[in-house]
Amino acid sequence: MDAVATEQQIDVGWHSLSAEESLLRLGSSSDGLTSAEAGAALARYGPNAITVAEPFSPWAIFLAQFKSVLIWVLIAAGIVSGVLGEAEESIAIFAIVVWNSLGGFYQEYSAEKSIAALKRMTAPRARVRRDGVVTTIPAAGVVPGDVIEFEAGDLIAADARLLAAASLTCGEAALTGEAEAATKQTRPLRDSDLPVGDRTNMVFMGTSVAAGSGRGVVVATGMSTEIGGIAALIEEAGEDRE
Repeated sequence: MDAVATEQQIDVGWHSLSAEESLLRLGSSSDGLTSAEAGAALARYGPNAITVAEPFSPWAIFLAQFKSVLIWVLIAAGIVSGVLGEAEESIAIFAIVVWNSLGGFYQEYSAEKSIAALKRMTAPRARVRRDGVVTTIPAAGVVPGDVIEFEAGDLIAADARLLAAASLTCGEAALTGEAEAATKQTRPLRDSDLPVGDRTNMVFMGTSVAAGSGRGVVVATGMSTEIGGIAALIEEAGEDRE
């Protein structure tokens, strides 16, 4: 078997490839990876997890709003205005400081809560084919090239190109906003620019199996998954703590 592909997700457009082409590009087979290949891939790509920054406590997030030099300039200006007897100006400046700090706190705290919610959506365990045998492992150990299996009630452990689907439907509201479960199939889709919701031959980390069963080859793990990209964007939007 070929070595596992050296890059996890290079905008390949996995949905536009056949199942056989996907396996070939990932250096895998319908029997999955060997334990040695999986170990090498795990060392290369790291754990299959949402690895954003550690969450801050609410107090830490609030105090971080005062790291800006501009905030301290405004505070100093408010104090000077108060000392000079310009009470209205002083109150206005402090009101701006408080409003800015509360706004920043709300944005960052909301981002922390959203990321925590995304982490809770990830699967704790996954069934994978290793050395030709189906085994259950912690989801953090899933790597590109692994062949995973799933059925109704399961959470999908990673982004995968479907190899088989039996009456398979998946709830993808977290990614697409669609409440109705998406019907899945295995045929390649030739349009390379399809949005996530239209990639019917793929399943995605953090989504759930509503009905049926399926098997797929993992094409992306951790922060390279669709949900990992969302977590990165949320963190970036609420970051600016320095």
